[in-house]
Amino acid sequence: MARPSQLGVVFLAYSLGVAIGLTQRTVDFNSFLVGALALLVVASSVHYANEYADHETDRLTTRTPFSGGSGALERSGLSRRLPAQATAVTGLFGLGLATWWTHAGWLVMPAFVVLLSIAVLGWGYSLEPIALAWRGFGELDNALLGGFLAPLYGYAIVVEALSAFPVVVCLPFALVVFVNLLATQWPDRVADAAVGKRTLAVRFSSRRLKRLYSLSCLAAFALLITLRYPLELVPTTVFVATLPVSPFLVWGWYVFTDQESPFPTVTAMVVLLFIQIFGWLVAVGIV
Repeated sequence: MARPSQLGVVFLAYSLGVAIGLTQRTVDFNSFLVGALALLVVASSVHYANEYADHETDRLTTRTPFSGGSGALERSGLSRRLPAQATAVTGLFGLGLATWWTHAGWLVMPAFVVLLSIAVLGWGYSLEPIALAWRGFGELDNALLGGFLAPLYGYAIVVEALSAFPVVVCLPFALVVFVNLLATQWPDRVADAAVGKRTLAVRFSSRRLKRLYSLSCLAAFALLITLRYPLELVPTTVFVATLPVSPFLVWGWYVFTDQESPFPTVTAMVVLLFIQIFGWLVAVGIV
């Protein structure tokens, strides 16, 4: 239920922020590990919360490797109380650990503030009283978490301060995260509608969803170009490294709403993470 593959993506988004932060200063390996461990425990709590809230949806949907929940609860036959308890235990442990480490000086306060925001918005994605995913705001919430806050957290670990810089340069990535969420929500649309979960895949027609997908991709690349020329906020290595992801996004657009598997768009997002991390590391001379 912790969704290890998704935790891996969370770690990569965190590492992207760290790589961006390395353009400002260096970071010791212990700080990097402390930051990663606190984030992954909190992210596990968020995943358990999602498994708890989406129990009925996950039971009804046709699962793919990238959507429909883990299916662990249904396969095990265990009580729904288990993910609820796991949410509380890992959430309290993660934030307690982060509080202790912040007090001890191992985790800087700006990073702690971002981590707390990740926890609140992560739980708010699934759980009442806000349950954003059930009200048509889940895709935006998740794009904010993965596209902005996880990199900002990694950046804060390195720079020990908050800044608009990592948020601005991650705008193209955040839009690709949003597109990925459109694709991963699509296979669950029938089950979501049956239980009253109003995702964009439920609320919008396939034609409107496909238009939103294409506009988001175009905006991502327009922003990438703007960030490189004329703003020069993104290094040439990052700009050039990002371009190869475009065929995956085109492939994803072509099959979106026509096939259930979101594989092309998920691939685009993961490839984008790897190559942007590589591009920033080349820019700072580490690779």
